[in-house]
Amino acid sequence: MGNVFGRKSQPSRVTEQDKAILQLKQQRDKLKQYQRKITLQLEKERLLAKQLLKDGKKEKALLLLKKKRYQDQLLDKTDSQISNLEHMVQDIEFMQIEMKVVEGLKVGNDCLKSMHQIMSIEDVERILDETQESIEYQRQIDEMLAGALTQEDEDAVLAELEAITQGEDVALPEIPTEPIPEVPAAATAEPERREAKHKANREMLAA
Repeated sequence: MGNVFGRKSQPSRVTEQDKAILQLKQQRDKLKQYQRKITLQLEKERLLAKQLLKDGKKEKALLLLKKKRYQDQLLDKTDSQISNLEHMVQDIEFMQIEMKVVEGLKVGNDCLKSMHQIMSIEDVERILDETQESIEYQRQIDEMLAGALTQEDEDAVLAELEAITQGEDVALPEIPTEPIPEVPAAATAEPERREAKHKANREMLAA
């Protein structure tokens, strides 16, 4: 309960201009209702005046028509008042739109000012000068490289590029240059002696 009663009310979004527009529209609607009421009443009085003339009551019919004429003039004034109210409503609504436009321009102007504070005209000119100097420096380097290489150098560069493109520069393992070590004589003679001994034994068994 304390939270409910202690809660702060939100500020109303209805402006004074909105209230004025609402009041003007209410007055306009009341005048239109009055117009409809008077129009119906005039139609009844016209029919009544016609009936009075039939009954021979010319004076009463004339008095009733004078009253009707006065009410017709009131209707004309009511039309003018309704038109004025509608124009005033349109003017206020258009003024609200203009105020929003002005507020938007103010916000945009403040944003531009803050951006100008971050980067001044001097900073922009300095960056442009540095960029131009870098471009000029690179152009000078390109010209120096183009003039330093001879036609023979150009051909060598193109040949190297072609070789790289076709994969001719594939690295192969190097061939060993050290001599292969020789097998000792004793290592090769031992098998020969074993073979001769086995051969002699086979001949004795066969005899």
